[in-house]
Amino acid sequence: MHGALPENNQAHLFMNPLIQTLCLLMVPLLSASGETIDEDADPAASNLSPIWINQVGYHPQQQKWAVISDPQAKAFQIVEAEGDATPLFEGTIGEPAYWQPLQAEVALVDFSDFKTPGRFLIKTDTGATSAPLIIRNEALRELSKAAIKAFYFSRASFELEPAYAGKWARPAGHPDDHVLIHASAASESRPEGSVVSAPKGWYDAGDYNKYIVNSGISTYTLLLAYRMFPEYYNGLDLNIPESGNDIPDLLDEVKWNLDWMLAMQDPDDGGVYHKLTTLSFEPAVMPHLLNDPRYMVMKSTPAAYNFAAVMAMAHRVWKPFDAEYANTCLNAAIHAWEWAEANPGILYKQPEDVHTGHYGDRDIRDEHFWAATELYLATDQEKFMETARSIDCEIGVPGWNAVGILGHYSLAVEKQLPESISVIREQADKELRLANRSAAKVGMENKDYIWGSNAVAANKSMLLLIAHRLTGDTESFSIACDKLNYILGKNPTGYCFVTGFGARPVMNPHYRPSMGDDLKDPHPGFLSGGPNHQRHDVKWVSGYLGDAPAMAFCDEEASYATNEIAINWNAPLSFISGAVEAILEASAAPEDPTDE
Repeated sequence: MHGALPENNQAHLFMNPLIQTLCLLMVPLLSASGETIDEDADPAASNLSPIWINQVGYHPQQQKWAVISDPQAKAFQIVEAEGDATPLFEGTIGEPAYWQPLQAEVALVDFSDFKTPGRFLIKTDTGATSAPLIIRNEALRELSKAAIKAFYFSRASFELEPAYAGKWARPAGHPDDHVLIHASAASESRPEGSVVSAPKGWYDAGDYNKYIVNSGISTYTLLLAYRMFPEYYNGLDLNIPESGNDIPDLLDEVKWNLDWMLAMQDPDDGGVYHKLTTLSFEPAVMPHLLNDPRYMVMKSTPAAYNFAAVMAMAHRVWKPFDAEYANTCLNAAIHAWEWAEANPGILYKQPEDVHTGHYGDRDIRDEHFWAATELYLATDQEKFMETARSIDCEIGVPGWNAVGILGHYSLAVEKQLPESISVIREQADKELRLANRSAAKVGMENKDYIWGSNAVAANKSMLLLIAHRLTGDTESFSIACDKLNYILGKNPTGYCFVTGFGARPVMNPHYRPSMGDDLKDPHPGFLSGGPNHQRHDVKWVSGYLGDAPAMAFCDEEASYATNEIAINWNAPLSFISGAVEAILEASAAPEDPTDE
């Protein structure tokens, strides 16, 4: 449902007048529970523990940090969660320092030396108690599975059966076998009003539309996860309908979206439609209850390059499993590349009658570079590498419209290209410096608290994990883990930002299937967008947790600016939870005996 906003943000659905009206009707319902409504702050903020920890679990052997936001606390101890209060571990709390995103002083606690598996509590000498502290092997495996299975819950054109979806089962929505060519997408072979078919794919975010550029980075991230950790994903059972076939479940899930992306290409000229969408955002009801016409909207150069990059990557991943499908992906990639080279400046422009997410991008040098690198790796043709080296694009933490570094990820992982490893190392060093300057060791600055701030943290973590994998740098791994800890509860809001996990999980995501069903529990495994200092939805919610950027969060369905979900946020969560688990499981495994 997103589109370009300042600072890499993503556009929200409430720009639509119809949805604004619906929201006005929602607000009284949100406050009808009897809770006190405060226009400035969430009443729950006053009950937050000053001890921030990962609420899902730590591996025994990993670096373990917590944060204390009580300046009076000087010492801590770890005790059993139930039963004996005898201290099992004691330590001193670091010196408080000012953390700008919270606008307050915080201090670090290092309890890495405590490695006993079990369920515990951290207590301070001022009487504060943490959420349950869990230490165990395979601490993140269930989270890793759930983060990927969230994509299954977001499948379009597919019935979710109870055997796989449990209580979140639902009929199929949006068959997308009767999609109309919009005027903006009309061509000689496909004039306006032509009917095409493009089923499957994932719903993009809180809405029910499907967008190529956001699907692109999301699909690539999952493919890279498999490319880097195949042993881990080969053994990961997600309990999806395809489980048990000869293809890893992660790739089965990815193929559901790849099939849709392939249908978004015009077979006549190779161009790629920017999005498949209704003209306006649909209401918050279950998908099978909706039947508004859906359209192929405008071909664009960034969509074509994005598509080409992903399909070239898919070709390489799929070759060992299905050579015919792999070749289909490569041929589609080359066809899209040729169209984009012939049409280098067709940027997406929202038609006047379309009011869904833009995903518009004015600088597509990064998409061009990324596509060239992926096609070089798929074909070994030097012409693609020559093109890539001729493109000067900005490199940084990735996002849907900042994909340049993805090309370096692939070149470094698959070819160990020194110049790409150097680029990744340079970006990782920037993140390490930020984290080490941060009083909370988070490495999140005020400017990072934007729409999807948790995805910013997750993509920073992903960058560091790739750097660790390429260079062996242990500090990169520790800081990457701590950014995941931040998402899982080591943050001032007191929330674990993943639905279904932690002592205080997000319960009311802005996600239409969860908003439209009658269940208390949201679909599990989804990453909430997180604090957003820009507060786009302030008029629709009862209040934020606080005024500071890191507290600009509201766990309400109406809070699209802080509590939406999106596939390009769940993809890096899937990557980092799986990567950390794979690395720690491997380090904990006993060595094979050696025959003498």
